[in-house]
Amino acid sequence: MWGKVSGKGSGSGKGKWTSALALGILALSALVLTACGGKKAKQASSFTVGFDQEFPPMGFVAEDGSYTGYDLELAEEVAKRLNLKFVAKPINWDGKDLELNSGNIDCIWNGFSMNGREENYTFVGPYMANKQVFVVKADRNISTLSDLAGKTVEVQKDSSGLEALSREENKSLKDSFSSLVEVGDYQSAMMDLETGACDAICMDSVVAEYQIKTANKPFVLLKDTLSKEEYGIGFKKGNTELAEKVKKTLLEMKADGTVDKITEKWFGAKDSFVLE
Repeated sequence: MWGKVSGKGSGSGKGKWTSALALGILALSALVLTACGGKKAKQASSFTVGFDQEFPPMGFVAEDGSYTGYDLELAEEVAKRLNLKFVAKPINWDGKDLELNSGNIDCIWNGFSMNGREENYTFVGPYMANKQVFVVKADRNISTLSDLAGKTVEVQKDSSGLEALSREENKSLKDSFSSLVEVGDYQSAMMDLETGACDAICMDSVVAEYQIKTANKPFVLLKDTLSKEEYGIGFKKGNTELAEKVKKTLLEMKADGTVDKITEKWFGAKDSFVLE
């Protein structure tokens, strides 16, 4: 076949072959551009929020199996106003950076402490204040931090509580525990506290107060706090475009009363939201 093309009339055959090749390249280029364009359109059509599904009231699984919570309700309204499909994606908290940097999620929005992480993410916030506290059973005769000496304390992996306990100023407190156990989620820790598998939990005050209020368990918070912090929405470092859109939308929601309505629904007061 190639011999025929290169023989008599090869100039004409060669011209046809060259034209066909050019057309093929153009078609392939169009397909590549279409695929790339389609991919971008797909990415821009949704807003995927990574969250810990065991972190009420910020994000958790409702009785009907749906995902709900304060942060998720805010995020869903933001997505609606940006004409994006809202996707709530449960993640392992210790794998959140991998999820974010790989593009599986657009942001971490789930009671995410900004403190000490400012250089690692592009943040929107702070939008809410929080503290690291200790939760104990009311009948355990534990009322101060010094009473935790010789006790088993649980804390979530890769959490702000664990980070706070790892600071030099809290080293003596941490060393006084009989053991510090890292768990996957606070729901498990609450069950351990109830059964006596642990004596105390170091966790976010926002979550602890909600858990005690709704679960009707004999738990109390120690008056002494471990640290104060602020919640923010974490985007991949450098993703300022999406972060600014989300912030602008949240401030619009604050101005028209939507944020106040959602905040009061979950916390009984509307002054918890502090984004400016």
